[in-house]
This record gives sequence, structure tokens and C-alpha cells, in this order.
Amino acid sequence: MNAFRIVVPLLVFGGILAALPSCNSTSQMSGPKRSPLWEKELGAVANTPANPQETHKELNIKVDLIQKGKYGRRILRKLEPKFITIHSTQNPTGDAYAHAKALKRGALRGGVIGYLCWHFTVQDDTVIQHIPTDERGEHADFDGPGNTYSIGIEMCEHQGNNQVATMERTAKLAASLMYHHKIPIENIRAHYHWPREGYSTPNKNCPHFLMDNGRPGEDWRWFVGRVNRHHQRLLAFDEYLRQQKELEEQQQKQNRMALIWDRFTDLFGIG
Repeated sequence: MNAFRIVVPLLVFGGILAALPSCNSTSQMSGPKRSPLWEKELGAVANTPANPQETHKELNIKVDLIQKGKYGRRILRKLEPKFITIHSTQNPTGDAYAHAKALKRGALRGGVIGYLCWHFTVQDDTVIQHIPTDERGEHADFDGPGNTYSIGIEMCEHQGNNQVATMERTAKLAASLMYHHKIPIENIRAHYHWPREGYSTPNKNCPHFLMDNGRPGEDWRWFVGRVNRHHQRLLAFDEYLRQQKELEEQQQKQNRMALIWDRFTDLFGIG
């Protein structure tokens, strides 16, 4: 998992920061389920093994960490990931690079240590990593299990970003993290799942475009199903390698037996 550890004008940047705090909207979304349209646009997930290393490369992860000891990383709190939490930025002006700049400048205040931070921000063509996956972030529920035990992923919503491609890249990232950290599919959680103590609306409508009237429904289940199918491809590759190794060992055993038989027949003039 080492691979995972591994100037905007002031007025414009100020405008970006004003919109940056993630998952702020409490608007309720209803209407026809969009997931069938998304599935049609993306196509079915291939039913073939996928090499985990190649899949990781295809994610196009750019490591741009908050400086150690500053802002969201000013206190080192170790994380042993058991969950993956999915968010949406609800920011129409900030792409993944803008969020990386904001986090590195300590522009987003909040949380237990005074600064918000999460692990990855995803847009249609790239993923940016902000903190290592073995460090706790501030993105979900203060001192609750969402922060204490989960990797946080934010999905971008800025203008010009392909939202469906962003969801697909996020699904692949989540599947890769599941694979490397041995996280089960039932531990893929929406931000909604982690209630915030003291809030009048403790369960946040986030990621809002995957919620149904502010709650997980058909669209969220579609997304989790897509994550699961990508994850199954990674597991299938391990099974493929296991079967190949087994076949090679059987072939080597057969070759050894054939060699022994040839020597035996030569020795006794048989055949």
C-alpha cells in the first residue's frame, strides 16, 4: 500500500474558499432515480480479473500532502482503516487542485483539531491524495467512528467536471482501498451514515446526488454495487494467479514424474 502513502489570483481563490467547506447543503433531492441512466452511460463493469497494480495506476493518483505537523496534520493520530466514507464537495467552483491548495493552507476550519482534512479528492480525470491512509482525517463526525476508523473521499462537483466519470473513478478508488486494506463492502459508507452529535440534522445529506430525499436509497445502492463489482475483479485476479500457480506446480510435478520414468526405463531397458 506504499503507493497510497506515498497561482490562483487572490480574489478568485477567496471565492473558491468561500464555497469549499464540503457537504454543506441540506437540500432534499427527489424525482426519478438516475442510477439506470448512469449505468447505461458507463456500461457494465467487466466480468474479468483486474490487476490491482494496473488498476492503481489507472486511477491517476497525484500525491499532494498537507505538510506534516501543520493544519489537518498538526497532530499525528494513527488510523487503522475499517471503513471508507464517501462525500461530495457541493462546491461548483473548486476542483480537486483547489481543494488541495485550501487544505495545505489551512483554509478549512473545523473538526476536533480545528482544521478539516480528508484523504482523497476525486474529479473526472484524477485523484489527489491529501493525507496518508494510516492517519486520521477530520471529515465526518468529530470523535465518532467515521473519523476514527474511516478513509474519507470527496467527490468534486465543479462546473465542467463529468459527474458520472467522477463517480466511476471514486468507485474504482474505493475498490482499490478495500482490496489493499481488506475492508468489506458493507463498510462503504455515505457521510450520511455518521451522525454528528449536537446538530439539529445529525445525518448529513451527503453525498447529496447519491441520496434519495436526503437518505441512502436506490442510487446509493447502485454506487455501492458498482464499487463491489470493481472489487470483485481485483479479488478475481488473485484467484487467477492462485490457479495459474497451481497449474504450474501440477505441470512441474508431471514433468518430474516423466523424467523419473524415462530414467527408469533407460536403466532397465523398458519401452
